[in-house]
Order: sequence, then structure tokens, then C-alpha cells
Amino acid sequence: MNHSTHVFPAFSTQLTGQALVSHAGLSVLTSFLNALDFRSLCEDRFSQFVPASATHRPGKILGALALSLAAGGEQATDIDQLRAAPDLFGPVASDATVSRFMGRIKEQPEAFSYGFATMTRNLRSKVWAAAGPRNPARLATATNPLIIDIDASLVQVHSEKESSAGTYKGGYGFSPMIAMADYGKANGTGEVLAVQLHPGNRGANSAKSHIDVLNQALAQLPDDFYDEHGNLYREKILVRTDSAGSSREFLHYLDSLGIQFSTSYSLPVIKERFIRWIDEKKYWEPALTADGQERDDAWVIDASKVIELKDYPPGTRIYLRAEPLHPGAKATLFDTDGNRVTAFLTNSPRFNVAFLDARHRARGRCENRIKTLKNAGLGKLPYWSFAANQAWADLAMFAVNLVAWLQLAVLPGGHKASVWDLKRWRYRLFSMAGKIVSGGRQRRLLISARAPEARLLRQLNEGVDVLFQRWRHDQLAT
Repeated sequence: MNHSTHVFPAFSTQLTGQALVSHAGLSVLTSFLNALDFRSLCEDRFSQFVPASATHRPGKILGALALSLAAGGEQATDIDQLRAAPDLFGPVASDATVSRFMGRIKEQPEAFSYGFATMTRNLRSKVWAAAGPRNPARLATATNPLIIDIDASLVQVHSEKESSAGTYKGGYGFSPMIAMADYGKANGTGEVLAVQLHPGNRGANSAKSHIDVLNQALAQLPDDFYDEHGNLYREKILVRTDSAGSSREFLHYLDSLGIQFSTSYSLPVIKERFIRWIDEKKYWEPALTADGQERDDAWVIDASKVIELKDYPPGTRIYLRAEPLHPGAKATLFDTDGNRVTAFLTNSPRFNVAFLDARHRARGRCENRIKTLKNAGLGKLPYWSFAANQAWADLAMFAVNLVAWLQLAVLPGGHKASVWDLKRWRYRLFSMAGKIVSGGRQRRLLISARAPEARLLRQLNEGVDVLFQRWRHDQLAT
């Protein structure tokens, strides 16, 4: 009879010098960085940030910081987790070396920003081309464009930092503007194109902020989005925003570029007869779910002939959506029949009302990307210097994109891990333990066959090796 009162087995703890690794799953990202030739790209762009004779080169410092953030680190000193496993990660820079590196970034912020932007664009071009038939640039058309989501968020800080300010929610910190690419759930979770830190008192509806981050995002689009003359295929791009992006200035700017838009719109106060027309659902058509199925409790309609839009770009149309009020929601002037009425504007060449509404509502996916970005480092900015915190935000973006690129170029379409967010990658894969052994003049990483995602780890490493061989011989994945 078992008389133990323990819930789990109990052990005594002993220290050992064996080559045990607690984050063996990160070997996928180390192999991916090696395959991308990350070291030479960084050496070309950031060599001025380290002494010429330095042992720890820019690629190793930036790579270690990105790995730390991907694994759940929150500050630069968290790379000690990598330093504790030199057999897997090699020599890792000391905290002092990282501090000096960030200090040099403070002194040359423009040089670092330019180098980082050109480096990530180079890597994105390489990865998207390797995605073959799932290349978002090749899939994009005028009727099914690549979607760029733009949204602002708030990052709270608990100590005074350079350029931090009070927020409209009564907090204190920064208001970053973020641009993200959404190429559909079938090809992964999407990626982040640009992050711009702003003081916390910067309005989310600033047209200038939207224009600046859009231009930075457009500059990140890979080579496949340009014709042989270097012109961007702008008709294959749609910018999607909340109502903060519906300013006439921003929409006219998009129209001048020939870019499509889909933006939420705050309905103006209108006459009673229009409210009565809203109640007449016989003029409306059923809305669609995210899976394309008709709903019996939500409706959409093209209201362009009823609601006059003044001073908006030619071809701008307004669409309305009516659905039941959520529990606890307060009714507005338009919610006369128990339904919440919302609106969005678009100049899309497609006119299927239900499709346009479903595509616009999918903007909610960008909220998940922002949450993931904050979990990867944006949510806790560790430095006083604004330039250093902007560099930290760029590293957080890079950590998120590394996983997104794995999903796009390495995982097969429809794989279960293609929709995992970063937190699930950490728990299921990156935290996997292993042991490094040597034999036959080779070093091998041993992973328990009983680990739930052991086969996924092996599949990813094999896929990365295939990409490396193709890139090495100038053969893109097809």
C-alpha cells in the first residue's frame, strides 16, 4: 500500500558539471540564424558598434539578445541563461559587453536604425522567396492584397525614461505605433514590419504618425514586391486600421500612393429617418463568420448612397454592420433595435459587402501580434535612453519575426504549430531540455523521445538544414 502524501515525486537536488541544456529547443532558432548568414549581415552593418579586435561580434550580441527575448527574457542580463550553456550557444557576451554595445547605439541611433532596417529587409526577402508558393508577395493581387495593419498601443513604465509622458488612460510611458503584415492564417501568424516609439501623450489618431510608420513598413517589403524597374506593386497592398486611421489626411495620402485601405469609421450624428432606415433589415444581407459561414444575427450593408462622405478620396465607400449588443454594453443613438451599428470605409475594388466586412473584422488578429510583441520585450523597456529603448523594441520585433519566418518558410502549410503564438512556442518547444554528447568526432544534442514536441523539433531542424543547403547553392525553395 502506498502511504505517500506527495502530489508529485520528491527528489534531492545535486549540482553537476554534465552538459545539460534547459533551452535545447532554441537550437531551432540558432540553426535558423546560421542558415540566414546572420553573422555576416550584422558584421556588414554594425561593425562600428564594437572594437575591431573585439571577440564578441555584433551578430553574436544581437543574436543572443534576440534568442533571450524569444525564450522569455525581459532584460539584457537574461542572456545569462544562454551563457550557462556554452556547448549549445557558444561563448556569450558578458553583461558589461552588452551594456557597452547598447551605449554605442545611444551615440549613433540613426546608423543603428538604418542598419537594422536594411538587415531585416534583406532577411525578409530571403525568407519570403524561400516560402515558394506560399510567398506572400506572390500571393498578393489587387483583389486579394497583402494587408498591412497599423495600430497604436501603450507601454507603461514605472520610472522616468527619456521622452516618456503621461497617457490618456492616466498612466505613464510610451505610445508605440506598430505596422504588421497579415498574410492570412493559412500561412502563419503574420509578422511585424515596423515599431516606432512615441511619447505616451502622442495621439493615436495622428496622421503624421500613421504616414511615418507606413513608409517605414513599405520600405520593409521584400524584393518580390517590386517590378524590374524598382517600382512597388502598390495596388497589391491594403492598409487596415481602426478609426484612429480614418483621418482624411491619411486616407488621401494612401490614395495618392494608389494603396487600398479599410478603416473603421465613427458614425456622425444623423437624422431620425436614417435611424429608422437602419432598423429595416430587409435592405441588409447576412454577415459572415471568420470561416465564411453566414450569420443569422448580424447584417451588413453598403450605405454609400445614404451617408454622404465629404472631402474623402474618390471611390471611398462606407459600409455598416449591425449585430447584437454585447452583455453590459451601453446602447448609443443608433442602437435602437438592440443591435450595435458600426461602420468602416474602404476603396477596395471588391464589392462583396459580406466579404469586405469579414476582412475588416479580421483586424482583430493584429491585437494578438501586439500582445505577442509586448511579451517579447516591448512591454518592458529596460533603458533610460530613448534610442536604446527603440533598439530594444527593434530586437523584440526581430524575435517575433524569427518565429513567424519559421512558420512561413520551414513548416508545411496547415501544420498545427503554424498558428501558435510565441508563448506557446516557449512552453512547447523552446523550453525543451536536452543533453549534449560527443562521439565519433561529432557533437549531438539528445532530446527525450517522450517529449511531446520532439518530432516537431527534429522536423524544424531538418527543414532549416534544407533551406541552408539551398541558400548555400543559390537555390530558392519552390
